[in-house]
Amino acid sequence: MNNKDNQPLLSCTKIFIISYSDYLKYRYLKKIIISVTNDLVSDQRVHRTAFSLSEAGMEVLLIGRVLYNSLPLPERQYKMHRLRVPFKRGFLFYKSYNIWLFFFLLFRKTDALLSNDLDTLPANFLISKIKSVPLIFDSHELFTEVPELIHRPQVKKIWALLERFLIPKINFGITVCDSIAEIYKKNYKIEFAVVRNLPFRFEMNVQAKKYFDKNKKIILYQGSLNIGRGIELVIDAMNYLENILFVIAGEGDISQQLRERANQPAIKRKIIFLGRIPLNELHKYTHQADLGISLEENLGLNYFYALPNKLFDYIQAEVPVLTSDFPEMSAIVKKYNIGYSTNEREPKRLAFLINQILSNKILLNNWKDNLKIASKDLCWENEKEKLLLVFNKAGLI
Repeated sequence: MNNKDNQPLLSCTKIFIISYSDYLKYRYLKKIIISVTNDLVSDQRVHRTAFSLSEAGMEVLLIGRVLYNSLPLPERQYKMHRLRVPFKRGFLFYKSYNIWLFFFLLFRKTDALLSNDLDTLPANFLISKIKSVPLIFDSHELFTEVPELIHRPQVKKIWALLERFLIPKINFGITVCDSIAEIYKKNYKIEFAVVRNLPFRFEMNVQAKKYFDKNKKIILYQGSLNIGRGIELVIDAMNYLENILFVIAGEGDISQQLRERANQPAIKRKIIFLGRIPLNELHKYTHQADLGISLEENLGLNYFYALPNKLFDYIQAEVPVLTSDFPEMSAIVKKYNIGYSTNEREPKRLAFLINQILSNKILLNNWKDNLKIASKDLCWENEKEKLLLVFNKAGLI
């Protein structure tokens, strides 16, 4: 038999070897199930985590829930599934979600579990014990200090009991800033890795304000519309601002109240509600803003130590920022000199401050120059190494 006669056989053998190699690679990929209580569409932190673990060679399944107004799931390189639970909020929601999640996880093969926030931890903890797999806990916030619990001492007490029972039993902990990591270390003697909410790096495509009136300055808020985020304050400040639009991108618990508050003859044309914007579209709006706001109120330690997604999204889009003068946010603003931090909570005086900022071209240009440096430093491509180190320590990658 000559070489030509051997060609089909060699080709078939090569295909078989490659296919079997790919099969073995897939067969022995480490599997991880990540769970969260939102609908997966706009959670940037969870998406970045799932994407990076998938990119690092893990088989990822992301679990969330369906909301009445949920957008369709986008195409991503990892698997996603949304649970349908009978209740939408409150004690019955958290109880039913964890029961549904428990049975879902019980019948799925996995090598590790990643629980996002305290409200998914009970089900994940039980399954980690049943299956003897590592439990990684990613705390996006100080859950027991969220504003929704400030005036509900009995409910807060229940969550605090759960936290005290469960957190000492996790295998690995991750959180969003140094201050929260220090609190966990003090309370539970556990080291939490700090992985900040930094966005993916993207190249700026400077263009005219095609989505808004190009003759007006744009103040932007993006993120969840919940109490204590300072959105009402800026809406009220619009009574004292001219040739400025306040653009709000997102939805949340107080969406309707905010729309009603903004529906005043003097200001309703100055305020635009964009609703929920898909992650891959959001930066197109962000980088057209002149000032990004993150004016959280001091409603407990969770907001006081906040280091939110939106701050870093503004930075990545090279948009100057106006933040609350709280430790974590102001430290970023001052380190890079990219905006201003304030404790002002009176609408008229806040409007005066905003006018001063937006009318000072020298100051704005200086901040924009500094933002070019900050945006290169504060990106997910740099930060993800801290995440991957945790999973490397866990023997998963």
